[in-house]
Amino acid sequence: MKSTYWRLTRESRDWLRWPAAALAERRFDRLGRIDGDPDSERVLSEAIDWLLRAQDNSASADGGVARDFSLIHGWSTSYPETTGYIIPTLLDYAQRSGRAEIRARARRMVDWLVSIQLPCGGFQGGRIDSRPVVPVTFNTGQILLGLAAAERHFGAYRDAMRRAADWLVASQDADGCWRRHPTPFATSGEKAYETHVAWGLLEAARLEPGRGYETAALANVRWALRSQRNNGWFDNCCLDDASKPLTHTIGYALRGVIEAYGFSGDADLLAASRRTADGLISALRDDGRIPGLLLPDWSAGARWVCLTGNVQIAYCWLKLFEYTRDDRYAAAAAKANDFVRRTVRVEGVPEVRGGVKGSYPASGAYGRYEYLSWAAKFLADSLMLESDLLHRAAE
Repeated sequence: MKSTYWRLTRESRDWLRWPAAALAERRFDRLGRIDGDPDSERVLSEAIDWLLRAQDNSASADGGVARDFSLIHGWSTSYPETTGYIIPTLLDYAQRSGRAEIRARARRMVDWLVSIQLPCGGFQGGRIDSRPVVPVTFNTGQILLGLAAAERHFGAYRDAMRRAADWLVASQDADGCWRRHPTPFATSGEKAYETHVAWGLLEAARLEPGRGYETAALANVRWALRSQRNNGWFDNCCLDDASKPLTHTIGYALRGVIEAYGFSGDADLLAASRRTADGLISALRDDGRIPGLLLPDWSAGARWVCLTGNVQIAYCWLKLFEYTRDDRYAAAAAKANDFVRRTVRVEGVPEVRGGVKGSYPASGAYGRYEYLSWAAKFLADSLMLESDLLHRAAE
Protein backbone atom coordinates (compact mmCIF):
# COMPACT_ATOMS: atom_id res chain seq x y z
CA MET A 1 0.00 0.00 0.00
CA LYS A 2 2.80 2.41 0.88
CA SER A 3 4.59 1.91 -2.46
CA THR A 4 1.28 2.42 -4.30
CA TYR A 5 0.69 5.65 -2.38
CA TRP A 6 4.12 7.04 -3.27
CA ARG A 7 3.74 6.02 -6.90
CA LEU A 8 0.39 7.81 -7.20
CA THR A 9 1.80 10.85 -5.41
CA ARG A 10 4.76 10.97 -7.79
CA GLU A 11 2.49 10.63 -10.84
CA SER A 12 0.22 13.39 -9.55
CA ARG A 13 3.25 15.65 -9.10
CA ASP A 14 4.38 14.86 -12.65
CA TRP A 15 0.93 15.71 -14.04
CA LEU A 16 1.19 19.20 -12.58
CA ARG A 17 4.22 19.82 -14.81
CA TRP A 18 2.68 18.44 -18.01
CA PRO A 19 1.58 20.70 -20.88
CA ALA A 20 -2.16 21.31 -21.26
CA ALA A 21 -2.26 19.20 -24.44
CA ALA A 22 -1.04 16.09 -22.60
CA LEU A 23 -3.55 16.59 -19.81
CA ALA A 24 -6.34 17.11 -22.34
CA GLU A 25 -5.43 13.89 -24.19
CA ARG A 26 -5.34 11.99 -20.92
CA ARG A 27 -8.83 13.24 -20.04
CA PHE A 28 -10.11 12.49 -23.55
CA ASP A 29 -8.87 8.91 -23.50
CA ARG A 30 -10.19 8.29 -19.99
CA LEU A 31 -13.66 9.18 -21.29
CA GLY A 32 -13.30 6.49 -23.96
CA ARG A 33 -15.13 8.51 -26.59
CA ILE A 34 -14.10 6.89 -29.86
CA ASP A 35 -17.58 6.20 -31.17
CA GLY A 36 -17.20 8.32 -34.30
CA ASP A 37 -16.14 6.64 -37.52
CA PRO A 38 -14.11 9.00 -39.72
CA ASP A 39 -13.97 8.14 -43.38
CA SER A 40 -11.10 5.78 -44.15
CA GLU A 41 -9.76 7.87 -47.05
CA ARG A 42 -9.84 10.98 -44.87
CA VAL A 43 -7.87 9.26 -42.14
CA LEU A 44 -5.40 7.91 -44.70
CA SER A 45 -4.84 11.36 -46.16
CA GLU A 46 -4.40 12.91 -42.73
CA ALA A 47 -1.95 10.20 -41.64
CA ILE A 48 0.19 10.80 -44.74
CA ASP A 49 0.14 14.55 -44.15
CA TRP A 50 1.16 13.97 -40.53
CA LEU A 51 4.19 12.03 -41.78
CA LEU A 52 5.13 14.95 -44.02
CA ARG A 53 4.88 17.29 -41.04
CA ALA A 54 7.07 14.88 -39.08
CA GLN A 55 9.70 15.35 -41.79
CA ASP A 56 9.34 19.13 -41.79
CA ASN A 57 9.45 19.43 -38.00
CA SER A 58 12.19 16.94 -37.13
CA ALA A 59 14.37 18.55 -34.47
CA SER A 60 17.48 17.55 -36.45
CA ALA A 61 16.16 19.19 -39.66
CA ASP A 62 18.00 16.80 -41.97
CA GLY A 63 15.36 15.41 -44.34
CA GLY A 64 14.56 12.39 -42.18
CA VAL A 65 11.28 11.78 -40.35
CA ALA A 66 11.01 12.62 -36.66
CA ARG A 67 10.69 9.58 -34.44
CA ASP A 68 7.63 11.06 -32.75
CA PHE A 69 5.72 14.06 -31.54
CA SER A 70 5.47 13.99 -27.76
CA LEU A 71 2.70 15.85 -25.97
CA ILE A 72 5.26 16.47 -23.23
CA HIS A 73 8.54 17.09 -25.10
CA GLY A 74 7.50 18.14 -28.63
CA TRP A 75 9.05 16.91 -31.89
CA SER A 76 12.00 14.52 -31.70
CA THR A 77 15.00 14.17 -33.97
CA SER A 78 14.94 11.98 -37.09
CA TYR A 79 14.76 8.20 -36.83
CA PRO A 80 16.68 6.40 -39.60
CA GLU A 81 14.96 3.03 -39.09
CA THR A 82 11.40 4.23 -39.55
CA THR A 83 12.34 6.79 -42.18
CA GLY A 84 13.55 3.77 -44.16
CA TYR A 85 10.27 1.92 -44.25
CA ILE A 86 8.17 5.07 -44.47
CA ILE A 87 9.66 5.60 -47.95
CA PRO A 88 7.73 2.75 -49.67
CA THR A 89 4.52 3.88 -47.95
CA LEU A 90 4.89 7.40 -49.34
CA LEU A 91 5.77 6.12 -52.80
CA ASP A 92 2.71 3.86 -52.81
CA TYR A 93 0.48 6.73 -51.70
CA ALA A 94 2.00 9.12 -54.24
CA GLN A 95 1.15 6.67 -57.02
CA ARG A 96 -2.45 6.20 -55.90
CA SER A 97 -3.08 9.89 -55.15
CA GLY A 98 -1.11 11.51 -57.97
CA ARG A 99 0.62 13.83 -55.49
CA ALA A 100 4.02 14.25 -57.12
CA GLU A 101 5.42 16.27 -54.24
CA ILE A 102 5.24 13.18 -52.04
CA ARG A 103 7.65 11.38 -54.39
CA ALA A 104 10.06 14.27 -53.96
CA ARG A 105 9.66 14.02 -50.18
CA ALA A 106 10.46 10.31 -50.27
CA ARG A 107 13.53 10.96 -52.40
CA ARG A 108 14.79 13.51 -49.89
CA MET A 109 14.42 10.88 -47.18
CA VAL A 110 16.39 8.24 -49.07
CA ASP A 111 19.13 10.72 -49.97
CA TRP A 112 19.53 11.50 -46.27
CA LEU A 113 19.75 7.79 -45.43
CA VAL A 114 22.41 7.21 -48.08
CA SER A 115 24.39 10.11 -46.57
CA ILE A 116 24.49 8.42 -43.14
CA GLN A 117 25.21 4.85 -44.31
CA LEU A 118 28.18 3.50 -42.37
CA PRO A 119 31.35 2.39 -44.21
CA CYS A 120 30.50 -1.28 -43.58
CA GLY A 121 27.14 -0.87 -45.36
CA GLY A 122 25.01 -1.08 -42.22
CA PHE A 123 23.03 1.62 -40.43
CA GLN A 124 22.95 2.81 -36.84
CA GLY A 125 20.24 2.10 -34.30
CA GLY A 126 18.13 4.68 -32.50
CA ARG A 127 17.60 8.28 -33.51
CA ILE A 128 20.20 10.17 -35.50
CA ASP A 129 21.58 11.71 -32.28
CA SER A 130 21.59 8.42 -30.34
CA ARG A 131 24.86 7.00 -29.03
CA PRO A 132 26.69 4.74 -29.59
CA VAL A 133 26.71 4.88 -33.38
CA VAL A 134 27.14 1.24 -34.33
CA PRO A 135 25.68 -0.85 -37.18
CA VAL A 136 22.52 -2.71 -36.15
CA THR A 137 20.96 -5.65 -37.96
CA PHE A 138 17.32 -4.74 -37.44
CA ASN A 139 17.61 -1.08 -38.37
CA THR A 140 19.61 -1.92 -41.48
CA GLY A 141 16.91 -4.34 -42.60
CA GLN A 142 14.20 -1.71 -42.25
CA ILE A 143 16.21 0.89 -44.15
CA LEU A 144 16.88 -1.72 -46.83
CA LEU A 145 13.12 -1.75 -47.51
CA GLY A 146 13.36 1.96 -48.34
CA LEU A 147 16.49 1.58 -50.45
CA ALA A 148 14.92 -1.19 -52.51
CA ALA A 149 11.74 0.83 -53.04
CA ALA A 150 13.79 3.88 -54.04
CA GLU A 151 15.80 1.83 -56.54
CA ARG A 152 12.59 0.52 -58.10
CA HIS A 153 11.05 3.99 -58.39
CA PHE A 154 14.03 6.24 -59.10
CA GLY A 155 17.11 4.15 -59.89
CA ALA A 156 20.48 5.46 -58.61
CA TYR A 157 20.25 3.65 -55.25
CA ARG A 158 21.45 0.20 -56.26
CA ASP A 159 24.90 0.60 -54.75
CA ALA A 160 23.57 1.66 -51.33
CA MET A 161 21.02 -1.16 -51.45
CA ARG A 162 23.67 -3.74 -52.32
CA ARG A 163 26.01 -2.55 -49.57
CA ALA A 164 23.29 -2.83 -46.92
CA ALA A 165 22.13 -6.25 -48.17
CA ASP A 166 25.69 -7.59 -48.51
CA TRP A 167 26.44 -6.53 -44.94
CA LEU A 168 23.38 -8.38 -43.67
CA VAL A 169 24.36 -11.55 -45.54
CA ALA A 170 27.95 -11.37 -44.33
CA SER A 171 26.94 -10.85 -40.68
CA GLN A 172 24.44 -13.72 -40.54
CA ASP A 173 25.29 -16.87 -38.58
CA ALA A 174 25.23 -20.27 -40.26
CA ASP A 175 21.86 -21.23 -38.73
CA GLY A 176 20.14 -18.16 -40.19
CA CYS A 177 20.08 -16.04 -37.03
CA TRP A 178 21.63 -12.58 -36.72
CA ARG A 179 23.52 -12.31 -33.42
CA ARG A 180 26.58 -10.15 -34.09
CA HIS A 181 25.08 -6.66 -34.33
CA PRO A 182 22.14 -6.30 -31.92
CA THR A 183 20.64 -2.95 -31.04
CA PRO A 184 22.11 -1.35 -27.91
CA PHE A 185 18.64 0.03 -27.14
CA ALA A 186 16.84 -3.23 -26.25
CA THR A 187 17.63 -6.31 -24.21
CA SER A 188 20.18 -8.64 -25.73
CA GLY A 189 19.36 -12.05 -27.15
CA GLU A 190 17.96 -13.72 -30.24
CA LYS A 191 14.92 -12.03 -31.81
CA ALA A 192 12.32 -13.92 -33.82
CA TYR A 193 10.94 -10.62 -35.14
CA GLU A 194 14.03 -10.17 -37.31
CA THR A 195 12.05 -12.00 -39.99
CA HIS A 196 11.20 -8.37 -40.81
CA VAL A 197 14.90 -7.97 -41.70
CA ALA A 198 14.59 -11.03 -43.94
CA TRP A 199 11.79 -9.25 -45.79
CA GLY A 200 14.20 -6.41 -46.60
CA LEU A 201 16.58 -8.93 -48.15
CA LEU A 202 13.74 -10.41 -50.20
CA GLU A 203 12.96 -6.97 -51.64
CA ALA A 204 16.63 -6.59 -52.56
CA ALA A 205 16.59 -10.09 -54.10
CA ARG A 206 13.78 -9.07 -56.45
CA LEU A 207 16.12 -6.45 -57.89
CA GLU A 208 19.42 -8.31 -57.52
CA PRO A 209 18.90 -12.08 -57.86
CA GLY A 210 21.90 -14.35 -57.53
CA ARG A 211 23.69 -12.51 -54.72
CA GLY A 212 22.57 -14.76 -51.87
CA TYR A 213 19.89 -12.43 -50.53
CA GLU A 214 17.01 -14.86 -50.98
CA THR A 215 18.95 -17.73 -49.40
CA ALA A 216 19.88 -15.67 -46.34
CA ALA A 217 16.35 -14.33 -45.92
CA LEU A 218 14.65 -17.72 -46.08
CA ALA A 219 17.28 -19.21 -43.75
CA ASN A 220 16.38 -16.60 -41.15
CA VAL A 221 12.65 -17.20 -41.48
CA ARG A 222 13.13 -20.95 -41.09
CA TRP A 223 15.37 -20.32 -38.07
CA ALA A 224 12.65 -18.16 -36.49
CA LEU A 225 10.02 -20.83 -37.09
CA ARG A 226 11.96 -23.19 -34.85
CA SER A 227 10.76 -21.01 -31.96
CA GLN A 228 7.13 -21.09 -33.09
CA ARG A 229 4.85 -23.19 -30.88
CA ASN A 230 1.95 -25.32 -32.10
CA ASN A 231 -0.52 -22.52 -31.26
CA GLY A 232 1.43 -20.04 -33.42
CA TRP A 233 3.21 -18.31 -30.55
CA PHE A 234 6.80 -17.12 -31.13
CA ASP A 235 9.31 -17.34 -28.31
CA ASN A 236 11.96 -14.60 -28.12
CA CYS A 237 9.78 -12.05 -29.86
CA CYS A 238 9.96 -8.84 -27.83
CA LEU A 239 12.19 -5.85 -27.24
CA ASP A 240 12.37 -6.36 -23.49
CA ASP A 241 10.19 -9.14 -22.02
CA ALA A 242 9.78 -12.32 -24.08
CA SER A 243 7.14 -13.64 -21.66
CA LYS A 244 4.67 -10.98 -22.81
CA PRO A 245 5.75 -9.39 -26.09
CA LEU A 246 4.25 -6.38 -27.77
CA THR A 247 1.77 -6.88 -30.57
CA HIS A 248 4.17 -4.60 -32.47
CA THR A 249 6.98 -7.15 -32.47
CA ILE A 250 4.58 -10.05 -33.04
CA GLY A 251 3.35 -8.12 -36.07
CA TYR A 252 6.94 -7.78 -37.30
CA ALA A 253 7.54 -11.52 -36.98
CA LEU A 254 4.29 -12.48 -38.71
CA ARG A 255 4.79 -10.03 -41.57
CA GLY A 256 8.23 -11.44 -42.28
CA VAL A 257 6.88 -15.00 -42.56
CA ILE A 258 4.01 -13.87 -44.79
CA GLU A 259 6.38 -11.98 -47.08
CA ALA A 260 8.61 -15.06 -47.26
CA TYR A 261 5.59 -17.09 -48.38
CA GLY A 262 4.69 -14.44 -50.96
CA PHE A 263 8.23 -14.61 -52.34
CA SER A 264 8.73 -18.38 -52.27
CA GLY A 265 5.25 -19.90 -52.48
CA ASP A 266 6.33 -22.42 -49.81
CA ALA A 267 3.11 -23.92 -48.38
CA ASP A 268 4.81 -24.56 -45.03
CA LEU A 269 5.35 -20.83 -44.61
CA LEU A 270 1.69 -20.12 -45.34
CA ALA A 271 0.67 -22.73 -42.75
CA ALA A 272 3.03 -21.18 -40.19
CA SER A 273 1.62 -17.73 -40.91
CA ARG A 274 -1.91 -18.97 -40.40
CA ARG A 275 -1.06 -20.55 -37.04
CA THR A 276 0.07 -17.19 -35.68
CA ALA A 277 -2.73 -15.27 -37.39
CA ASP A 278 -5.33 -17.62 -35.94
CA GLY A 279 -3.86 -17.24 -32.47
CA LEU A 280 -4.10 -13.47 -32.82
CA ILE A 281 -7.75 -13.72 -33.88
CA SER A 282 -8.43 -15.36 -30.53
CA ALA A 283 -6.98 -12.25 -28.83
CA LEU A 284 -9.12 -9.79 -30.83
CA ARG A 285 -11.89 -8.07 -28.87
CA ASP A 286 -15.32 -7.40 -30.34
CA ASP A 287 -14.59 -3.67 -30.61
CA GLY A 288 -11.41 -4.27 -32.63
CA ARG A 289 -8.76 -3.83 -29.98
CA ILE A 290 -5.97 -6.31 -29.28
CA PRO A 291 -4.25 -6.06 -25.87
CA GLY A 292 -0.86 -4.39 -26.30
CA LEU A 293 0.98 -7.23 -24.59
CA LEU A 294 0.08 -10.89 -25.05
CA LEU A 295 0.84 -14.07 -23.13
CA PRO A 296 1.77 -17.44 -24.69
CA ASP A 297 -1.86 -18.64 -24.64
CA TRP A 298 -2.83 -15.44 -26.51
CA SER A 299 -4.49 -13.95 -23.42
CA ALA A 300 -4.03 -10.31 -22.43
CA GLY A 301 -0.82 -9.14 -20.78
CA ALA A 302 -1.93 -5.50 -20.63
CA ARG A 303 -5.11 -3.45 -20.50
CA TRP A 304 -3.90 -0.86 -23.00
CA VAL A 305 -3.63 -1.25 -26.80
CA CYS A 306 -0.45 -0.86 -28.83
CA LEU A 307 -2.05 0.90 -31.80
CA THR A 308 0.94 0.16 -34.03
CA GLY A 309 0.62 -3.56 -33.39
CA ASN A 310 -3.13 -3.43 -34.00
CA VAL A 311 -2.71 -2.17 -37.56
CA GLN A 312 0.37 -4.26 -38.34
CA ILE A 313 -1.63 -7.36 -37.48
CA ALA A 314 -4.61 -6.06 -39.46
CA TYR A 315 -2.34 -5.77 -42.51
CA CYS A 316 -1.15 -9.36 -42.00
CA TRP A 317 -4.73 -10.60 -41.80
CA LEU A 318 -5.53 -8.74 -45.02
CA LYS A 319 -2.59 -10.36 -46.82
CA LEU A 320 -3.70 -13.77 -45.61
CA PHE A 321 -7.22 -13.05 -46.82
CA GLU A 322 -5.72 -12.14 -50.19
CA TYR A 323 -3.85 -15.47 -50.30
CA THR A 324 -6.50 -17.77 -48.81
CA ARG A 325 -9.88 -16.05 -49.26
CA ASP A 326 -10.66 -17.00 -45.67
CA ASP A 327 -13.28 -14.42 -44.64
CA ARG A 328 -12.24 -14.63 -40.99
CA TYR A 329 -9.10 -12.70 -41.80
CA ALA A 330 -10.91 -9.93 -43.65
CA ALA A 331 -13.44 -9.54 -40.83
CA ALA A 332 -10.74 -9.43 -38.15
CA ALA A 333 -8.70 -6.87 -40.10
CA ALA A 334 -11.72 -4.62 -40.63
CA LYS A 335 -12.39 -4.57 -36.87
CA ALA A 336 -8.76 -3.87 -35.96
CA ASN A 337 -8.38 -1.09 -38.53
CA ASP A 338 -11.70 0.42 -37.51
CA PHE A 339 -10.65 0.65 -33.87
CA VAL A 340 -7.39 2.45 -34.63
CA ARG A 341 -9.01 4.70 -37.23
CA ARG A 342 -11.46 5.93 -34.59
CA THR A 343 -8.60 7.01 -32.30
CA VAL A 344 -7.17 9.35 -34.97
CA ARG A 345 -8.11 13.03 -34.93
CA VAL A 346 -8.97 14.44 -38.34
CA GLU A 347 -9.33 17.97 -37.03
CA GLY A 348 -7.36 20.08 -34.59
CA VAL A 349 -3.75 21.20 -34.23
CA PRO A 350 -1.30 19.94 -36.89
CA GLU A 351 0.98 18.18 -34.41
CA VAL A 352 -1.82 15.78 -33.54
CA ARG A 353 -4.11 15.76 -36.58
CA GLY A 354 -3.59 12.50 -38.48
CA GLY A 355 -1.12 11.18 -35.92
CA VAL A 356 -1.38 7.77 -34.27
CA LYS A 357 -0.58 7.42 -30.59
CA GLY A 358 1.74 4.76 -29.29
CA SER A 359 -0.91 3.44 -26.90
CA TYR A 360 -4.60 3.71 -26.30
CA PRO A 361 -5.16 5.18 -23.85
CA ALA A 362 -2.21 7.53 -24.32
CA SER A 363 -0.99 6.69 -20.81
CA GLY A 364 -0.23 3.09 -21.90
CA ALA A 365 3.32 1.86 -21.58
CA TYR A 366 4.21 1.91 -25.30
CA GLY A 367 5.05 5.34 -26.70
CA ARG A 368 3.47 7.02 -23.69
CA TYR A 369 1.88 10.35 -24.76
CA GLU A 370 3.68 10.11 -28.09
CA TYR A 371 2.46 10.10 -31.69
CA LEU A 372 4.80 7.67 -33.44
CA SER A 373 6.01 7.93 -37.02
CA TRP A 374 5.85 4.17 -37.57
CA ALA A 375 2.33 3.97 -36.17
CA ALA A 376 1.09 6.41 -38.83
CA LYS A 377 3.03 4.49 -41.49
CA PHE A 378 1.53 1.11 -40.58
CA LEU A 379 -1.99 2.56 -40.37
CA ALA A 380 -1.59 4.05 -43.85
CA ASP A 381 -0.35 0.72 -45.22
CA SER A 382 -3.25 -1.20 -43.72
CA LEU A 383 -5.89 1.29 -44.86
CA MET A 384 -4.50 1.27 -48.41
CA LEU A 385 -4.51 -2.52 -48.60
CA GLU A 386 -8.02 -2.74 -47.15
CA SER A 387 -9.25 -0.20 -49.69
CA ASP A 388 -7.57 -2.06 -52.56
CA LEU A 389 -9.11 -5.38 -51.54
CA LEU A 390 -12.55 -3.83 -51.20
CA HIS A 391 -12.19 -2.25 -54.63
CA ARG A 392 -11.21 -5.58 -56.19
CA ALA A 393 -14.14 -7.30 -54.50
CA ALA A 394 -16.53 -4.66 -55.88
CA GLU A 395 -15.18 -5.20 -59.37
